[in-house]
Amino acid sequence: MSNSLENAVLKKTSDNTFLKETVKGYEWKDLNYSKILESYLHSGFQATNFGKAVHEINKMIDCRMERIPVDKFIDTEDEFTIVNTNCTIFLGYTSNIVSSGLRETIKFLVENKMVDCIVTTAGGVEEDLIKCLAPTYHGDFHLDGRILREVGINRIGNLLVPNDNYCLFENWIMPILDEFLKQQKENNIIWSPSKMIYELGLRINDESSIYYWASKNKIPVFSPALTDGSLGDMMFMHSIKNPGLILDILSDLKRLNSMAMKAVNTGMIILGGGLIKHHICNANLMRNGADFSVFINTASEFDGSDSGARPDEAKSWGKIKIGATPVKIYSEVTLIFPLLVGETFAKYIFRTNKNMEKQE
Repeated sequence: MSNSLENAVLKKTSDNTFLKETVKGYEWKDLNYSKILESYLHSGFQATNFGKAVHEINKMIDCRMERIPVDKFIDTEDEFTIVNTNCTIFLGYTSNIVSSGLRETIKFLVENKMVDCIVTTAGGVEEDLIKCLAPTYHGDFHLDGRILREVGINRIGNLLVPNDNYCLFENWIMPILDEFLKQQKENNIIWSPSKMIYELGLRINDESSIYYWASKNKIPVFSPALTDGSLGDMMFMHSIKNPGLILDILSDLKRLNSMAMKAVNTGMIILGGGLIKHHICNANLMRNGADFSVFINTASEFDGSDSGARPDEAKSWGKIKIGATPVKIYSEVTLIFPLLVGETFAKYIFRTNKNMEKQE
């Protein structure tokens, strides 16, 4: 082979500084699921991002368990925004997450007080409450929408929700909206989305509910677009029959931003994109960026959308700290999130519970 051809095809490697870690997958000598997931870090592509996300969330947990500095200002005016841990974790997710079986994973985190704040859409609230009244069913992505419409069934991807479920929801929530309006008029209570969700969580009184546990554990839930869904439909119909109910989103904005500003450290775990992603990131802008961040979604950045924006773009805005090591996993969330929780929060919770049992 001539020197010119050799240089063109096999140019000699002149800089080895890029070559730090070797690619290596799982050695199939036995079946060890934990070791399989640990091997992801060195497997490449999105498996490596999964491994990095495990490390990033474990850093959140480790930071969370450290003692709060004695000189840190702790506000007792609002019991929902008291700084209780050394790392305030913001969890955001879109409505389809709750429509799916990930509802139980979110509930697990909230029940065990592993997050401090939730930001979700209207559907992310109502889907949880509706599931306390009636189930969601498996379907198929290819079911004919015209036929489903004729028989009163709604499709969410390959999930099915009968119209009857929303009728049950209407029967449950309308008397509550009447009470909210009455309290507003008689006691001068102005409802914000987080206050409304807190009350709904108490009233559903169902341990399968995310928002039951959020209310019980004093974890605030923010939904700045609470009118954009079935809840909004109910409030619209209620406003026709019994007008006057006010929903104050500005007080919630102050509440959310204050949580970020008062926090010692912050972590962001954001499932999906759109409003919930930006709302959490923008709150962390108020403190010059989050310390830890994990994004999981399928969006790409080529269209300039916030949903597809990589973490490095958030650094340019001051929404993630410059020195942070954020991770984005390009994946559909139902495939990844249970595994991610299993390798992080669940291990911590079960290990802590076992240690407590030994001490008893």
